[in-house]
Amino acid sequence: MIQPLQPQADPFRYGWRYVRNERPDGSVEFDQVPLTLEDVLHPQDGDVLPQNTPHDRDWTYLGEVLRGQVADDPTALITSDLIIVWDVPGLKHHSPDLGVIFGVRDPQAKRSSFSVAEEGVRPALLIEIVSPAYRVNDVVTKVDHYHRAGVPWYVIVDREDMDGPVRLIGYRAEMDGYVQLPLDARGRLWLEPVGVWLGTQGNRVVCYSETGEEIGDYVQVTKNLAAAEARAAEAEERAREAEGRAAEAETKLRELEERLRQSRNGPPPQS
Repeated sequence: MIQPLQPQADPFRYGWRYVRNERPDGSVEFDQVPLTLEDVLHPQDGDVLPQNTPHDRDWTYLGEVLRGQVADDPTALITSDLIIVWDVPGLKHHSPDLGVIFGVRDPQAKRSSFSVAEEGVRPALLIEIVSPAYRVNDVVTKVDHYHRAGVPWYVIVDREDMDGPVRLIGYRAEMDGYVQLPLDARGRLWLEPVGVWLGTQGNRVVCYSETGEEIGDYVQVTKNLAAAEARAAEAEERAREAEGRAAEAETKLRELEERLRQSRNGPPPQS
């Protein structure tokens, strides 16, 4: 009986890419080639890196929050899995989960990569959401690489497995390397470049405003907005109904006053 392939023996556990191969007969086929940890560290466009639902949930949510926080800055660019090409000799490119870059000449331009040398600016903040299969890249290797790249802030949403718990690790660059940032008494991390607190609830990350108010995801914000609009429309309708009742009452009052006046003065004279 054939035993199922164990996860640790799966050659595609880090992901795969399709490589074009021309056969001796002139035909072309694309072979599925497994990725290595080094490939994941420096991915190519088109590589497939398996993720998980906690990763995707946090990635989507944080991306929405970051875009909302920099919406008033016309030079800000939020990157999502975009290849960043460094200007440091010997340092190969990376593709961070999320990046915040200020001072970009044309944030709306279509890009398949971001060249620090050509753009003239580098990320102010990079965020990696750990995938357990290649966790070592995010929590060890990139701490060195991103400091060499001149990234001032590096934040890791760390999980050793999909079920959590979530651990937040933040770094700020100093001359000799990154210095780990302390969490506050509530276990939150202040993200200075975007002005939000990053915290956790259960197995997910949650952002808070500077005043401590929770920042909902796009779905929740949309629901809250729709509910607020519905309440406003209902209040406006009640106000219109009240105005109608008041006008009706005023009309009746005038009619009553006119009848009283007539009863006091008698009927009008006949012509």
